[in-house]
Amino acid sequence: MQKKLLSLVCCAALSAMFVVGCASNDKSKTSEENKTKVVATDDVKKSLKDEKTIIVDARGNDVYSGWAIEGATRGGHIPGATDFSADWLESKAENKDDYLSDAIENKKLKSYENVIVYDTNGEDASKVASYLSSNGIKNVSTYDANEWIKDKSLELESYKNYDMYVPADMVKEIVDGKTPENFTDSKNIKIVDVRWGNDKESGYLDGHIPSAVHVNTDDFETPKVYVNNIEEWRLNGDKALVNLALKSGITSKDCVIVTSPEPLAACRYAVILKYLGVKDVRVMSGGFDVWNEKGYALEKEGVKAKAEKDFGVDAPANPDMIDTIKETKEFLKKDDYTLVDNRTWNEYIGKESGYSYHKIKGRIEGAVYGYAGKTDSSSMDYYRNADKTMRNGYEILSMWKDDCKIDLNNHLAFMCGSGWRAAETYWDAMVMGLDNTSLYSDGWIAWSNEGNKYVTGDPTK
Repeated sequence: MQKKLLSLVCCAALSAMFVVGCASNDKSKTSEENKTKVVATDDVKKSLKDEKTIIVDARGNDVYSGWAIEGATRGGHIPGATDFSADWLESKAENKDDYLSDAIENKKLKSYENVIVYDTNGEDASKVASYLSSNGIKNVSTYDANEWIKDKSLELESYKNYDMYVPADMVKEIVDGKTPENFTDSKNIKIVDVRWGNDKESGYLDGHIPSAVHVNTDDFETPKVYVNNIEEWRLNGDKALVNLALKSGITSKDCVIVTSPEPLAACRYAVILKYLGVKDVRVMSGGFDVWNEKGYALEKEGVKAKAEKDFGVDAPANPDMIDTIKETKEFLKKDDYTLVDNRTWNEYIGKESGYSYHKIKGRIEGAVYGYAGKTDSSSMDYYRNADKTMRNGYEILSMWKDDCKIDLNNHLAFMCGSGWRAAETYWDAMVMGLDNTSLYSDGWIAWSNEGNKYVTGDPTK
């Protein structure tokens, strides 16, 4: 009986070992099958000529656009590569998932037979590859782009004026007293913080970029009644704008980095400063989102500017950057001019005014729909990534050309309700090198309040 029991125990033990061994082998096999393939530089070179393969840059968007940061010795991206930053996966945006799914769709990633994701830190590509694979994208491989970047015989592409958006990393260096390579010609670098309200009510004292001087948006578009007893927020006159710059310690010779939790406000004031004639104006990329994600500290003490007396040039030095209502009316008669309406579709067709304080609904006749956001007059979904950085510039140009049927050889004037959304779009256009452009600043609100003609309805029907 004891021998029989011993035999049974041995058999059971052997069986268990066999099962465990098989399970272990199966696990090893599965792990090997799920492991993302790693490709070499020669594979990437071949893929550039393969229409069935797309190359994806998983690094930060500022590196993709042209900045040599995050350990890269050269800035820019592999020619033809699109972007899908690992930073987006860490975004705190409420609608992050919508941004990510839109990115997959806009880049048509599911239409390719092969997807190569690259980085330079050995982490980002794997994160993005894993995310893409989990969302139904097949044959995803990774590539260490350090070899490509270090080989100067291999081309990298950048946006023409990529440095108009400044990475949080560069701003941090400047705050710490350093002078980054792209700023070596700048004798005076000044940082401003742009938001509505005074220091306290704006949130400036709750946290701002260190050394930034606060600029209240009401100080460059002061509420005022222009027509029909209606209060509006139109851009102030040139003299008032120059006085505000001087009060903020800004002259035409300075390099000014405009920051804000909201890129709309930053771009709005950045356009104004360039219009006046400030030599070098930049916008911090991504609002405060990227700064906070990097773990950089905000300052809570107010910073007082040392006021200047002499702006240095006759302002505006660049008057063609901002168009008036009168000028816009004349420009609309020209064949080589396109007025790009950067509002929501419901605003464009006259279903909504877009603003609680404005009742008239419609659009300027002849204005071409140019997208902005999907929800309200503060949304910019079609021009941003999940972390508020600028959307892929090539996709923006393609959207204008293919979806909006805009002739990019025309003079493009951007407009919205009151100039904020259009200012960001205008800034993006300049980043991409479109210099035959301008901002119709007063927008739909001023146009309609002054009784000018307008139309409503869906122009495609």
